[in-house]
Amino acid sequence: MSNARTHGGYRTGGLWAAAGISFSAVVLGSGLALFGMLEFDERCMHGLTQGPGRLLRVRDQAFPPATICEFERGEVSSVGGSGVLSALLWVSLSALVLCLLAALIAECLEPRLGSDLVVPMSRAEKLRRTGAAFFVAGSVFLMFYALAGWRLFTGPSSVCSAGADWGTNTPRTLEYSFFPPQATCQYTSGLTRQMNPDWVASLSMELAAPALIAGVGFVLAWRRWRLERRATRPGVVSVISDIAD
Repeated sequence: MSNARTHGGYRTGGLWAAAGISFSAVVLGSGLALFGMLEFDERCMHGLTQGPGRLLRVRDQAFPPATICEFERGEVSSVGGSGVLSALLWVSLSALVLCLLAALIAECLEPRLGSDLVVPMSRAEKLRRTGAAFFVAGSVFLMFYALAGWRLFTGPSSVCSAGADWGTNTPRTLEYSFFPPQATCQYTSGLTRQMNPDWVASLSMELAAPALIAGVGFVLAWRRWRLERRATRPGVVSVISDIAD
């Protein structure tokens, strides 16, 4: 029975470590890029930042975080919009996504023993590993979703007026959705804007993918652990032994 209780699991420690390093690089690089955005638009509008031709408009870029000043014959961006920092952020984000998805998918699988990439593992150990991954991925998704869409739960049809004393100038909620967490608000001046930037709404849904994969891995590990427990009960073992005799 000892052999039956020994199973295989991929060595994912390196993938999790690489994902952690990549995540740290994304956070630190994004912080530096956000710092470079401070007052960059003001410098463009006041002529302190020169560009090719007349300034047309200023816009913010979601990732890498940057303020971009559009001139007639080209663009000038803050530190995060181009150069080494921009390339570093894209490489770090790509590595983070690939390592994270590879590690989560590997946790769902149960390879055979005999490979250098496979380590002996009990059902209980596998359940603990997948449970930890599901807890972390699910918590990140829930926290980000709550930050992006908390106003939807105060009253979807009045989400645009939530959290402020508007008096008689209450903005109207034209449309709203929970997935992604988004609403279109119209003010008394006729101006319309969205409750969340597009990248916030998109990221809140993209974070559901790691949580879903981790959840699948946890459910599979729980089912395998439960079936093994049933199979190793004394009554079941004796029945199996009688059949074998």
